Amino acid sequence: MDTRPPVSGEHHSVGELVGQAAEQLSLLVRQEVSLAKEELAEKGRRAGRGGGLLGAAGAVAYVGVMALAATGVAALSLTLPVWAAALIVTAVLFAVASVLAAVGRGQLRRAAPPTPEQTLDSVRADVDEIKERAHR
Repeated sequence: MDTRPPVSGEHHSVGELVGQAAEQLSLLVRQEVSLAKEELAEKGRRAGRGGGLLGAAGAVAYVGVMALAATGVAALSLTLPVWAAALIVTAVLFAVASVLAAVGRGQLRRAAPPTPEQTLDSVRADVDEIKERAHR
């Protein structure tokens, strides 16, 4: 029976291998958590932009309702050209509100669901790789 210690690089003890595996697993978990944070932050920014655009659409729509009220007053009290002009302004404001609402809604759809999909895919790949290596 050979009692000489193994030459460096030839063989590692079970304790060393377990230590390396634990260290690598710890590093992998930290990297996956970091990736999840980044992905959720990006989705949060998208949701914020979408919410801001929807808020802007609401504000423009409110101005549009006020313009519509002014249009009614102008239509009743003045000649046709004044109320017609007010009606055109109202239509333009509502068109702007519609575009803002559509863009904001699109931003919110792209942000949902708030799950870190890339991270989940990466974790699944890591688990598959670990399973594959464990069966060797």
